[in-house]
Amino acid sequence: MFTIYRGKIIGRKQEIEELDNLYKSDRAEFVAIYGRRRVGKTFLVKELFQDKMSFYHSGLSPYDKERKITMRDQLEAFYASLMNFGMEENRCPKTWMEAFRMLGSLLDQLDDGTRQVIFIDELPWMDTARSKFLPALENFWNTWGAWRDRVMLIVCGSATSWMLDNLINRKGGLYDRLTWQIKLSPFTLGECKAFFDSRQIIMSPYDLIECYMVLGGIPYYMNYFQRGKSLAQNIDLLFFNRNAKLSSEFHRLFGSLFGNPENYMEVVRLLAKRYSGYTREEIVTQLKITSGGTLSKMLEALTASDFITTYCPFGQPQKTVCYKLTDSFCQFYLHFIDGQKMTDEAFWLHHQNMPPINSWRGLAFEQICFLHANSIKKALGIEGVASTQSAWIVRGDNDKKGAQIDMLIIRDDRIVNLCEMKFLSKEYEPNVEDEMVYRNRIATLQEKLSFKQTVHLTLVTTVGLKHNAHSGVFQKIVTLPALFH
Repeated sequence: MFTIYRGKIIGRKQEIEELDNLYKSDRAEFVAIYGRRRVGKTFLVKELFQDKMSFYHSGLSPYDKERKITMRDQLEAFYASLMNFGMEENRCPKTWMEAFRMLGSLLDQLDDGTRQVIFIDELPWMDTARSKFLPALENFWNTWGAWRDRVMLIVCGSATSWMLDNLINRKGGLYDRLTWQIKLSPFTLGECKAFFDSRQIIMSPYDLIECYMVLGGIPYYMNYFQRGKSLAQNIDLLFFNRNAKLSSEFHRLFGSLFGNPENYMEVVRLLAKRYSGYTREEIVTQLKITSGGTLSKMLEALTASDFITTYCPFGQPQKTVCYKLTDSFCQFYLHFIDGQKMTDEAFWLHHQNMPPINSWRGLAFEQICFLHANSIKKALGIEGVASTQSAWIVRGDNDKKGAQIDMLIIRDDRIVNLCEMKFLSKEYEPNVEDEMVYRNRIATLQEKLSFKQTVHLTLVTTVGLKHNAHSGVFQKIVTLPALFH
């Protein structure tokens, strides 16, 4: 595997293998890495290439400073990085074209015949108004980097909309110039367990699931957890204590990722109100906005950043697309923090067994199961069967109650798994009313399916199923250990 891999990275096996192949290639490589802020992009690159970098620079954050960051500020910071990597003292460049010429000259001086790794982090922040940054970057790559087979340029950015519009989907001077792109996503449950194990933080699988409901598998947030404290104590430290580390993270997060962050937060706040999500038409109606290119770009950027997910609801026309909020951190923040005047610094410790929080846990668990659908398929032994998953909403009327099923797994072997999720601290024990509800759902779903298809009611739960006169309605059971694979 990677010749310079230090072994400190949790997960990311595919990304490490891809970067390994790119590093060993015999051509110039231009790699873009993007994804949600705090997901670990910088850590990944630094861990792999720390001793191999010919140049490293990170753009100045436009959000973390009290004053607006200007082009001059960014150029001065870039000049300081050039000096750090051995450039003889000169004068600060006045334009980005001049700055990249200096970088090319420095790299020519440092060329010793081995691979030259250039890492520019938070690239979007460097593109200040009227700076002509992008044409200078295009010129640097097209006239210098692309002609040197030993050069590997890696650029990162949390501002996903900028990365998509200006690099990945751009039709200008950098069109088709990227040789590789990597989208870095949040940790899975299994990777979260490995992360905490590596730090000797002991948590039960039940608590790990709840931790995921709160932090959404974001390594940066998880790194704040303290050994020897319970999950509830750590949640209070991060969100409810005075000067809590993440109490203002939601606004900082969107402010650092998007221009016009309020527009993006407005969309996310709407999606947080309904776990099954909204169609584009419903978003337009609810927010009283126009349906056009601006909304399309916002939805695309939120999807690429793993804040939201799209799916086609079962039984709806194929062109019907729903957008649902799947970033657990945002869902938790908007549910318990946003707009709340919190005075109890141990709120989670004092209220963790209250009905509203238990209700939230149930919905959040459904969300996690949706995100870990591949693990559920593996537990069912159907990972090799072509399938799709979707939510299913049954509209009620005078004769029957409505229902919302968070996940159907529709398989090419003519089986449909109707998944029922239960987040409990003990075995699930269905009663006669439960069985009647389930059999009614099976019958209603069967009416929508081909006569060739069969419905298997599938229980996804924490501990297991208590066998009784009504448990036979379930064909398959998936418990917590399967979600961690």
